[in-house]
Amino acid sequence: MGAVTASAVAARTARVPRIAAPRWLRVLLRSVLDLVLVVWLAATVAFLALRLIPGDPLDVLLSGVQDATPEMRAAIAAHYGLDQPVIVQYFAYLLGVVQGDLGTSYHRGAPVSEVLFGELGATVELTVAAMLLAVVLSAAIALLTSGQRPAVRFVAQALEIVAVSVPSFWLGIVLMTIFSFGLRWVPAFGNESPVALVLPVITLAVPLVGVITQILRERVEHQLHEPFVTTIRARGVGEAGLRSRHLLRHASVPALTLSSIIFGSLLTGTVIIETLFARPGIGRVIVMALQNRDVPVVLGFVIFAALVFIVINTVVDLLLPLIDPRLKEER
Repeated sequence: MGAVTASAVAARTARVPRIAAPRWLRVLLRSVLDLVLVVWLAATVAFLALRLIPGDPLDVLLSGVQDATPEMRAAIAAHYGLDQPVIVQYFAYLLGVVQGDLGTSYHRGAPVSEVLFGELGATVELTVAAMLLAVVLSAAIALLTSGQRPAVRFVAQALEIVAVSVPSFWLGIVLMTIFSFGLRWVPAFGNESPVALVLPVITLAVPLVGVITQILRERVEHQLHEPFVTTIRARGVGEAGLRSRHLLRHASVPALTLSSIIFGSLLTGTVIIETLFARPGIGRVIVMALQNRDVPVVLGFVIFAALVFIVINTVVDLLLPLIDPRLKEER
């Protein structure tokens, strides 16, 4: 009797349909968990690293004050919480981050969020332009060189390795020497006109072209041996249409999965580019913050970068099944 009852319960349980959460909801929940963990780790590591740097932040705050009295030092330390133990400062900072307060800049006396977002527009302008240029050039080169003769592929791969290996600051100096100081076609410094964006964008995009092109070409050549290619050709679709409308779409999936790394290289690369070309932006703000030991600004930038990575990963994870429906079926 017990065996029959157990069998009946098992049969009823097997017939109960499993209710799965929508994929977008699972992605968002996972992203929230990742966001909490990554922001906590980033803030913790940056906080400890900056505390290990020799020097006292209070000396930075009083750098422009002559003959600061002990009472003045004590008042300023109490205002910024520097008179508290390090562990108390750490938890106070985490509590502020949870509440959306990244602190106040030591050097500028303004909220860190205003300091960062006030310079964000110029950085976004530079990174978006560089990313668009890199994607367009990479797609064109990958489509033109994939499946070609070994000599063509060898030359293309050699140029891509050079593009990835060349230091950005050296490439920027060479471009300025030739096109600004020599030919005088474009300005070398500043952000007064759209033309001033040309050299920084090229300098930032060249290494990305080398990376993205290699990924796209490998995937396009792999797709050329798939059965659906034969079917599409049998429908009378030309080689250009096949590559641009079908192969490129499927080949772009791996490049999108690496978009967080690509965007990360842009975000960190702007520090060098903006300093080299004397452009406004987050890069120059962070360089000045490190020089001035502006701890809240540096910590705020670390948290901002972590947020950007999580958002990019979430958006990419949601877009991948729309680009290649086969991924939705596999998952």
